[in-house]
Amino acid sequence: MAERYSSFDRRGWRWFAQRVTAAFLIVVLAFHFMLLHFVNHAYEITLAGTTARMSQVGYFATMVLFLVTATFHGVNGVYNALVNQGLGGTQKKAVAAVLVTASVLLVVQGIRVALAMTGMDVSF
Repeated sequence: MAERYSSFDRRGWRWFAQRVTAAFLIVVLAFHFMLLHFVNHAYEITLAGTTARMSQVGYFATMVLFLVTATFHGVNGVYNALVNQGLGGTQKKAVAAVLVTASVLLVVQGIRVALAMTGMDVSF
């Protein structure tokens, strides 16, 4: 029988954060499906409607938090899957650096798009 190995230490912050972000993502995804697939139907979604929703502070904050949470959850999961496959040493550090860099770029670009969707003239 194969030994089951996980790089997640159940006492570690990454293990806990992976579970908390999973729970948050389930709730936000349910909100998304309810609002954008049952309350409003696909043919009713317009740029103007999206801009109006993103202009609401609560909706905007939820979407940005969703972006950050999903990015962390996905990248943390990929990293730990690679570690579980035997990644170590210099390769582990290089992969971590690439994943962190990609995550930061994704979050920055996502926030730029979210701000653009509010209709505010924000550039950085």
